[in-house]
Amino acid sequence: MTSRLETLAAALQSALGDKLASVATAFGEVTIVVKAEDLPAAAAILRDTPGLRFEELIDLCGVDYRDYGGASASSEQGSRLRDANVRESDARPPDADATTASGVTSPKGAPVPPSGGPWEGRRFAVVYHLLSIVHNRRLRLRVFCPDDDFPVVDTVIGVWPGANWYEREAFDLYGILFTGHPDLRRILTDYGFVGHPFRKDFPLSGNVEMRYDPDQQRVIYQPVTIEPREIVPRIVREENYADSEGPRKS
Repeated sequence: MTSRLETLAAALQSALGDKLASVATAFGEVTIVVKAEDLPAAAAILRDTPGLRFEELIDLCGVDYRDYGGASASSEQGSRLRDANVRESDARPPDADATTASGVTSPKGAPVPPSGGPWEGRRFAVVYHLLSIVHNRRLRLRVFCPDDDFPVVDTVIGVWPGANWYEREAFDLYGILFTGHPDLRRILTDYGFVGHPFRKDFPLSGNVEMRYDPDQQRVIYQPVTIEPREIVPRIVREENYADSEGPRKS
């Protein structure tokens, strides 16, 4: 007997055709990937096709895959995750053009780095969470930005008007540009803010800080003056901790 998710996956393949780069079904979720150049047409199909009718955009967010699967991740956990996902029979490559080594998707549709090495796909992606009220279905749509140095995708405001502020947020936090957006400007950080704080290479202390200048009688920006410091204790005094046989030592 065909499940609801399998039926949805088949409907997506039929409606999107060659615009569908990959589809993954696992843990009660369906994730699809389309190429950036096919995004506007694919979005209209997802909204208007009677068997799909994803007329509501629940959320939109950016993703930065820089250093994904690298040394910062636990090697043991990463190995278990890769092994588990290789066994997924329905795993598909999240970005067939960019993924050259593994071409594997995680059970929840997230890209998995190739075994034994870091992620080799595109750095930036935009993820859209869609809802069909008519059919009571949810869908995750992922689009990879073709250029890592200048990430750009088309706006979907013409299909889902609610994407306006979401796209501004992705631009503000990740620096992803949306072609055709009527008012693409920062929405969470200040206009004088330098950089995009959710990028993996953004410094923890930031690039600039602001303060009130009494001479100019206004708030000004200046290079950040916070000095890097180590906050991890150098010495662990075991006598201050309770042992396994009794209360805390005095």
